[in-house]
Amino acid sequence: MTDGPEIIRDETGAQTLLGYVVDISADDGKGRCVLDIGAQHGNRHGALHGGIIACLLDNAMGYGAAVHTSKDGSDKFLTISMNTQFIAPALTGRVVATGKVTGGGRSLLFVEGELHHEDGRLLATATGVYKKVPEGRG
Repeated sequence: MTDGPEIIRDETGAQTLLGYVVDISADDGKGRCVLDIGAQHGNRHGALHGGIIACLLDNAMGYGAAVHTSKDGSDKFLTISMNTQFIAPALTGRVVATGKVTGGGRSLLFVEGELHHEDGRLLATATGVYKKVPEGRG
C-alpha cells in the first residue's frame, strides 16, 4: 500500500489510537480499513477484539458511503444503525474491512461490510444505515 491522497492516516483520534489506515484508492466504490493486528488489539482470549472489529467495519462502511456520493470520499456520514455478525477469530496478521453501498436515497444509504483476514478468511459481516451530514455541519 502506497501513500497517496486516497490513503488516509490519523484523520481521527480513534484511527490514530487503533492504528488502522483508510484506503479509498481502488475505483470500485468500496471504502477499506486496514489494520495490522498487535497485542494492543486483543481481547481476553488473545483474538482481535469485537469492538475493534465493529469500529473497522463502521468506518469502512462510512467511507463506502462517502466514495459512493463523492469520488474523493470527502462527504461525511453518520451511522444511524449497524448490525454486526462475528464469524471467526483473528489472532495475528492483517485484516481488511470493506464497505459498499447496496441501496438508499438522497440522505440515507444502506451499506454492507465484510472483514477478511489476509489469508482470505471471512471474520465478520455487517449492515448499516448511514445518513449524509449536510454541508457546513462538519
